Amino acid sequence: MSRRLELPIGPELAGIKVDTLLKRHLGLSGTVVRRIKWLEDGILVDGRRVNTRYIPKAGEVLSVRLSDPERRSGIVPAPGPLDIVYEDQDLLVLNKAPGVAVHPGPGHFDDTIGNFLLNYYDQEGEEGDFHPVHRLDRGTSGLLVVARHPHAQEVLKRQLHTPDFQRTYLAVCAGTPTPPSGTIDAPLGPCEGSLVEQMVRPDGKYACTHYEALRQAGPYALLRLQLETGRTHQIRVHMAYLGHPLVGDFLYGTESSLISRPALHSARLAFLHPITGIRLEFTQPLPQDMRRLLVSHSAESTQR
Repeated sequence: MSRRLELPIGPELAGIKVDTLLKRHLGLSGTVVRRIKWLEDGILVDGRRVNTRYIPKAGEVLSVRLSDPERRSGIVPAPGPLDIVYEDQDLLVLNKAPGVAVHPGPGHFDDTIGNFLLNYYDQEGEEGDFHPVHRLDRGTSGLLVVARHPHAQEVLKRQLHTPDFQRTYLAVCAGTPTPPSGTIDAPLGPCEGSLVEQMVRPDGKYACTHYEALRQAGPYALLRLQLETGRTHQIRVHMAYLGHPLVGDFLYGTESSLISRPALHSARLAFLHPITGIRLEFTQPLPQDMRRLLVSHSAESTQR
């Protein structure tokens, strides 16, 4: 099944070129228009193919294809678990399990969200390629939004790092930050000599994280964090910079026998739907492995 958008042409839109209608009234970018105008069914008026210079008449219906007729990503569909929180014709919201990479890369050719999602599309008989809007580290669990087509991806990516797109994380860190709430405004860049590690450096890119300690559990604290920017490993580096690395963070803190990954969870996502503009909000509770860190120490405190 292909995803299409339709625009009925009323008297107020008659006499306007298709190119202008697509960009100003349907909100398509020049990049998306250039991609679809070469497709046999890319741009139709009353079911017949037209070019972008065509001027529709009142009473006609302009229709444009949004979904991918072919996959260009090169990602191989592969079966794997997908926890789908929400889906429609334009996007999916997933609850990512810890330990699963979002995008294929070295060492992860066929066991990522991208592979699983394309396999899901094939099983459902749906068109589509992999169009991630944002990423989560492999060890991070929780909410992730994926677009179904390039137009939705572009619209959602434009919302990133604006008040329209809000991401709230929960984390468990070593110790309790002082003060218990605040803002970490420290630029981030690559750590010399490492292919993956990031660090706070004066010549780095602007990075801003807001944090709040929700409660203490023995040597740990549960934090709520909100991102203004989305730099690689931002929360992990900022909390280590503050002197309170995430529990289990082997890269910026120390490994833990209690949890096999950095204790970080994408708990809330809120954004505007890329087609309707309606605000959507999703939450996902703390996963079991992070809950155990807090419960065991809370139980010890109670026994004392």
